[in-house]
Amino acid sequence: MKKTEIVERTEKLVMPIIEENHFELVDVEYVKEGANWYLRIYADKEGGINIDDCVFISRALEEKLDEEDFIKDAYILEVSSPGLGRPLKKDKDFRRNLGKDVEGKFYKAQNGRREFEGTLKAFDEENVTIEIDHSDTVISRKDIAMIRLAIDF
Repeated sequence: MKKTEIVERTEKLVMPIIEENHFELVDVEYVKEGANWYLRIYADKEGGINIDDCVFISRALEEKLDEEDFIKDAYILEVSSPGLGRPLKKDKDFRRNLGKDVEGKFYKAQNGRREFEGTLKAFDEENVTIEIDHSDTVISRKDIAMIRLAIDF
């Protein structure tokens, strides 16, 4: 089974748990790090998610994953908060962060730059508009390797 199929099936299993308990599913990923496979669920809620919420989601999902048993490799299930540095991936992530400062990296240098920073002004299926140095720059989403909220310390 492909990684994308594992992610899709896991999303279908976790969504009822997420919706019934007023959480938000931020992302699901199935990745190999070193010798181990990880099935990671990133969830959030209004006011922030806590450890008890993560344990609740983990136990409920674990039960469903054991019933379905579609992942052949041994893996570690992790449920956590997406954290401050979480990437913007879905339209809802972009919508929630309109008007906020973001930073990102390009797959390949654009106009001699590999990174960008500015204010998220708009987005659609294909492009993201970032105000950089007081002028709007339209960037193709397919050229963006990573975009996230800019963290100011």
